[in-house]
Amino acid sequence: MVKNYISYMAIAILFSACAGGKYAATEKVYKKKAKEFAEVYKQVPIETQIQKIAANHKEWVASTNFGIRKPNYVMIHHTAQQSTEQTIKTFHNEKVGVSSHYVIGRDGQIVQMVNDYYRAHHAGAGKWGNDTDLNSSSIGIELDNNGTTDPWPEVQITALVQLLKYLKESYKIPQANFIGHMDYAPTRKNDPSRFPWKTLADQGFGFWYDDLLEEPPIGFDPKLALRIIGFDIKNLDAAIKGFKYHYVQKDVTSANLNPDDLKILYAIFKKFL
Repeated sequence: MVKNYISYMAIAILFSACAGGKYAATEKVYKKKAKEFAEVYKQVPIETQIQKIAANHKEWVASTNFGIRKPNYVMIHHTAQQSTEQTIKTFHNEKVGVSSHYVIGRDGQIVQMVNDYYRAHHAGAGKWGNDTDLNSSSIGIELDNNGTTDPWPEVQITALVQLLKYLKESYKIPQANFIGHMDYAPTRKNDPSRFPWKTLADQGFGFWYDDLLEEPPIGFDPKLALRIIGFDIKNLDAAIKGFKYHYVQKDVTSANLNPDDLKILYAIFKKFL
């Protein structure tokens, strides 16, 4: 009897800790929003869609062939904050309105904050290829790093690689579709800065160039190459700087491409053909 009572109390304490923990209030908000989304999904037909179409004849006929949407990109960021705890607090601030699916701490801790199938608010305005809304098609990963002087600890990158393996396998994300925030929004972002992209590319997440670089052929068009890779060339200076933040990682404030930069650009361009 005593043993059963102790077991019961242990379970009760554990449940109480989970139910009334540090983030109980924000968990309640998350569950409320998820429930509201679930109610929309259950509507047959959804009240805000076919009924609003201005057609004389319209009807709902359900198909049996459908599923949930899946992410097709992964976008990596640095937090530009001082701790994982500070980032979590920021992502709980509804006035700020930003979020990410995952946060990875300097110690390798992985914190998931948004369901993979939900649309997190991490990408903002930008363009990659022809996509101007990567919030709707990507997983956002924030790495705890102040963006200026912090190193990238091996344990943090190891945790990131483990997460990327899971995401790539789960959602069949193409190798080319692992990008940085600076790729998508080079006019306003430089994250993740000083980042070991080659380490990721060696594992199959994004591309990197070989040690032996070729001279670009006569007639090689850097502007076209940037566009093929995915950069928005409407602001060519910003596109060049975004490319340099990712692949060159020096002289990043300059919008000029020197001969070595052009070799790197040509090498990456060929990966996308």
